[in-house]
Amino acid sequence: MSTGRKFAESGFGGWPRRRTIIAAMVALVLLPIEVSDAGRLSDVSSKQDRSPKRVASPKPATLAKPSASPKSRTAKRAVPKPVALKRFASKPVAVVCDPAKFRIVLDVGHTAKSEGAISARNVAEFVFNLRLTQQIEEKLKAEGFAATKLLLTEGRGRSSLFRRVAAVNNLPAHLLLSIHHDSVPKSFLEEWEFEGKKSHFSDRFSGYSVFVSRNNPDFKTSLSFAELLGKEMKAQGLQYAQQYSQAIMGRYQRPLLNKETGVYSYDELVVLRKTKMPAVLLEAGSIINRDEELKMDSPERRDIISSGVTAAVKEFCDPRWGILGPL
Repeated sequence: MSTGRKFAESGFGGWPRRRTIIAAMVALVLLPIEVSDAGRLSDVSSKQDRSPKRVASPKPATLAKPSASPKSRTAKRAVPKPVALKRFASKPVAVVCDPAKFRIVLDVGHTAKSEGAISARNVAEFVFNLRLTQQIEEKLKAEGFAATKLLLTEGRGRSSLFRRVAAVNNLPAHLLLSIHHDSVPKSFLEEWEFEGKKSHFSDRFSGYSVFVSRNNPDFKTSLSFAELLGKEMKAQGLQYAQQYSQAIMGRYQRPLLNKETGVYSYDELVVLRKTKMPAVLLEAGSIINRDEELKMDSPERRDIISSGVTAAVKEFCDPRWGILGPL
């Protein structure tokens, strides 16, 4: 996240000496947010990239109002409990903003031609990403974040990633949130048949996860929002996916930055590393897990996640507005 563009400025003047001292102290707390630089290289390389051709192709790198979603069906299995992990403490970054002017870009992970993971019931990840991102956009706008933008990108693989980054960097955004749904490495997949068609599943892991890149020019702000997001997801009753910190993940293992909130470091993701603003990637849940896929397909779960995202954005943006009012 490239630094240099300040989001908020504060100033106080014409006060008696005592108030001037107080104002100076407040000004130190209310430091301005800066714009940064992030990106995602492989859209989580542990995912399969098969194409069931269920989704119409959107226009390249556009801010859009996209289409609706497919249905999915049943099958239940118990999910093992996650393993306890070490805690990483970090201090939140002070941010002040006007919600009506706060520009957050919601990136729909993957594209219609490069659909990401395939769910246990043969639905493309892109479909899940699109529906959830639309609902998050609606909820944010309903809560006063009118400048929220939804980003759709066209193309395949690496070229689509750089097209995505270029589109985001051309926008005067203050924050990027990329929405995805998770899978597992191929070595964990099992076969089953769904609606007469061979498919794959893994009921071994479940849960959301939040990723940031330490190579982001504004890593500190990215981490601040990521921890708020993880905290709000947890407050919604959701559990994070703990497998990324475990040795069984091999080359997909990631450093866990906070065991309470489920925030991981994924430094080389293009979407987190190359964009010029604070950037965070949310894996909303596992669609290769048969039970969790059904939950992710439900309007109720999308509402829970979009509520968590909205609460995190509100807390990130305006806690001091509620105390001091606009500066």
